Amino acid sequence: MDKKDALAAFDALSQETRLDALRLLIQAGPEGIAAGDVSDRLGVKQNTMSANLKILTQAGLIDSHRDGRTIRYVARFDALQNLILFLMDDCCGGRPDLCQPVFDRLNRACC
Repeated sequence: MDKKDALAAFDALSQETRLDALRLLIQAGPEGIAAGDVSDRLGVKQNTMSANLKILTQAGLIDSHRDGRTIRYVARFDALQNLILFLMDDCCGGRPDLCQPVFDRLNRACC
């Protein structure tokens, strides 16, 4: 991930509804969630949610696929990993021991 991609991701995440949507999709795992269900769970109008999901997609943080008549959205875990690694690159001035607690916590937090 380069700086331009990281900035696009952070820009997409700088809005509360989009951050909530991404966190919901992360919780859903690889099965993802239907677009209408994302709207319902977050209490956001479908057209507003659609615009927010489009921004997350353009930032490369989520993907969508058709499931019959429904569009399902899923978090791109590879993109999230790359964003975290971008932030942690050259961690702590070359002292990886200082960053190890962060990596340990990430391992515990992940599925």
